[in-house]
Amino acid sequence: MDDVIIIGGSFAGLAAALQLGRARRKVTVLDTGLPRNRFAGRSHGMLGHDHKPPLDILAEARQQLARYPAIRLVNARADSISGTIDNFSVLTGDGESLGARRLILSYGVVDQMPDVPGYAESWGTSIIPCPYCDGFEVAGQHWGLVWSGPQSMNQVRLFRDWTDRLTVFADGHEISSDIRADLAGRNVPVVDGRITGVARHGSHNATIKLDTGPNVAVDILFAHPRNKPSASLHESLGLATADTPLGVVLKVDERRETSMPGIYAAGDLTNPVLPSVTTATWQGAMAGIFAQQSMLV
Repeated sequence: MDDVIIIGGSFAGLAAALQLGRARRKVTVLDTGLPRNRFAGRSHGMLGHDHKPPLDILAEARQQLARYPAIRLVNARADSISGTIDNFSVLTGDGESLGARRLILSYGVVDQMPDVPGYAESWGTSIIPCPYCDGFEVAGQHWGLVWSGPQSMNQVRLFRDWTDRLTVFADGHEISSDIRADLAGRNVPVVDGRITGVARHGSHNATIKLDTGPNVAVDILFAHPRNKPSASLHESLGLATADTPLGVVLKVDERRETSMPGIYAAGDLTNPVLPSVTTATWQGAMAGIFAQQSMLV
């Protein structure tokens, strides 16, 4: 039996494995090799790895984990979880049954792309969600923001640190008169109508096609489509969740423990609002540390 099984081997999961492996705890990491940021050419803001391709960072991390004999990396999907603290059972897609005292869920989320031609193809290049991840590279240029609700006003304020040229695309959302007045006072124009297509030009630039009015060209488009957990294991376990403007997240306490004793969670699965490899990494590390400390006798 393992001390810990980690489900999801991207930044959060591998960070958890590192802490546990260094504590000489027996760990199995299950991963399907589909990290959320695989569409991005570069990852930014992670100390020591700034401007590196995210898949290269993950490959290097796996190589470093190989020196810890207690860590086992398995390319497999977790199909089901049963049991309770100190006696969990995980059934993999390969039919293997694994046991562990603790579990860490770090299987992340998937972005739900709208049915708009060119949108999915532009994701991670011309369309991005996070200014901390990619804003510096396009600072001072003409940004677009797809409005997703009142919370988008926070993005408008945030973007001012990177650019003073911003256009908001209503994309069929109602924007109240007071918010429109606020945007006008910030010299942020609002383009009404629904987005019907995105034509990518080069590494970033895009032309936004609308059902009313002419096309609008921007240097980069920021959007925040809803996302959902990439697996439903938490549902079968009945773990407590919260519904945010961008999707469902798992509830965790200050020790990264979910509503079921012995099961911890980290990464975008618990924080999809502002995705960041830095956030996922520290959350994963803490989940690993707290899971290890919970097994002390």
